[in-house]
Amino acid sequence: MDDAGEYMQAVDVKEGQKLSGGHTAVRVSVLKLPEKVPVYDLTVPRYMNFLLENGLVVHNSGKSFSAKREIVNVFLLTDDSIIIADPENEYGPLVKRFGKQGQVIDLSPTSSNYINPLDINLDYSDDENPITLKSDFVLSLCDLIIGGKDGLTPIEKTIIDRCTRLVYRDYLQDPRPENMPILGDLYELLRKQSEPEAQNIATALEIYVNGSLNVFNHRSNIDMDSHRVLCFQLKSLGKALKEIGLLIMQDAVWNRVTANREKHKTTWFYIDEFHLLLKGQTGAFSVEIWKRFRKWGGIPSGLTQNVKDLLASREIENIFENSDFIYMLNQAQGDRQILAKQLGISPTQLSYVTHSGPGEGLLFFGNVIIPFVDHFPKDTSLYQIMTTRPEEVAEAGT
Repeated sequence: MDDAGEYMQAVDVKEGQKLSGGHTAVRVSVLKLPEKVPVYDLTVPRYMNFLLENGLVVHNSGKSFSAKREIVNVFLLTDDSIIIADPENEYGPLVKRFGKQGQVIDLSPTSSNYINPLDINLDYSDDENPITLKSDFVLSLCDLIIGGKDGLTPIEKTIIDRCTRLVYRDYLQDPRPENMPILGDLYELLRKQSEPEAQNIATALEIYVNGSLNVFNHRSNIDMDSHRVLCFQLKSLGKALKEIGLLIMQDAVWNRVTANREKHKTTWFYIDEFHLLLKGQTGAFSVEIWKRFRKWGGIPSGLTQNVKDLLASREIENIFENSDFIYMLNQAQGDRQILAKQLGISPTQLSYVTHSGPGEGLLFFGNVIIPFVDHFPKDTSLYQIMTTRPEEVAEAGT
């Protein structure tokens, strides 16, 4: 908590930041501990705000537990597909307990799990030519890699679009897995173009094709069709690949959604730490995904403690406005004020997300606002799998 009573993610604290208890962040660093240790005591009854000995206030909303709760319900009550974007590697123990129906996919520079960013299926778009929509994704990917502050130039966009259409020519004529292009094929096509801009694009892509960040220059070896529940673990991607990995993961999910629609099957997509996807090209692509999912039989759910990020731009605000169902837990003061204005919450209703306990909050469905209390029994196997308490996480993985 800062000195104004607002919460922020610990990783977002900057040097010189004024914090609660009269503290100032003098130095900020990320340390890898040799073993798990409790960061704060989650056994304090009712409230999710904790006062440390030095006067600093910390907070946990329990959003991951609530998501796991719903995932279990969907798994048990339906035959739908479930996909989880897991930036902090918190959902693996739960997905593994689903047995053969669940698969945990670890994406990292050292992983043997590969996703081909150029994967496409013939149902990728409503248009007769699915390449039109796929070209938008490739442009977003290249913009993220080489666009810089001002983004891609019109000439660069034209070259990338041209090469994208060329790279799928053999696959569209003979759609066999071995004809599916990879990033290296796009790179080679760019090198063959006559424009100097094409050489610049190819050079920027080289580290992701032949260099140390070539984890996405492989054909996919993940069987996404044989498992009802997929969990993409993204924590080990590192800073250089995090945004790119998030974008590629989203496109892989879109491929699964389009394939499921042909089977008249619903796809639930849970995105933890959703604010990570609301920046730059991943933000623009997230908005498009959110719009498309609903008519294609997808149900996306974004989990975040950073409500302000949902209002960062008019475009991203559309995600918030186009969400039919909102599950709200304890909120910081600043976020409460934002949500009260956006959703028309009365002071009485607002009290349910003010210093509320775990499993307590408000449900929004259409124009209906309902307070809820969901105290999950702790003496169950499900609780041990789903808990996010630091002292219990190790037990949940065994």
